[in-house]
Amino acid sequence: MKDFEISAQFIEQQLNGFKPEVAIVLGSGLADLADQITDPISIPYADIPEFPQSTVVGHTGRLVAGTLGGKNVICMQGRFHYYEGHSFEKIAIPLRSFKALGCESVILTNAAGSLKEDMGPGSIMLITDHINFSGFNPLIGPNDDEIGPRFLDLTQTYDRQIGERVEKAALKSGLTLYRGTYIWVSGPTFETPAEIRAQRTLGADAVGMSTVS
Repeated sequence: MKDFEISAQFIEQQLNGFKPEVAIVLGSGLADLADQITDPISIPYADIPEFPQSTVVGHTGRLVAGTLGGKNVICMQGRFHYYEGHSFEKIAIPLRSFKALGCESVILTNAAGSLKEDMGPGSIMLITDHINFSGFNPLIGPNDDEIGPRFLDLTQTYDRQIGERVEKAALKSGLTLYRGTYIWVSGPTFETPAEIRAQRTLGADAVGMSTVS
């Protein structure tokens, strides 16, 4: 049995028949969204076999499953980053576990740095594409055909229909929603001025140390 299958099996037992449809990764500052989940089931990462542990301050470190907005969801309160020293195999365990549990969609959120002067602090950006600026790739190494192909098509990575729903929700709520390309760096250091200029030249609108990995 693979690592993520062991994790998924344990999570499924804790859910007692609850079937999540959508997985949500709550980035920095968004952990409180889990408090809005109805009939929550909380599972600390430390209890889940094979699951990595979050070491970032402010990341709670637990799964919360339940109903949110009429959907059965499972949320990560705290994510894992390459800069923490986790291998890509470990970082992939949560999302592969969610897939094994039956989730068909995942919503990724993060706190990122803006590369656009008109997109100031507190702005919300819908990621429409990304640039992997790290030099790493989670699919490096022996490929597991049961999980997916080695040469993966990324032209439709960000679901357009979900994006349209996000735009409609933002419009209904009166929120200004930006669209843009996210560039991923490994961290944990922030960018030099020269790197910022290079990232803007490449067409990036926001930069961060998560999400793409």
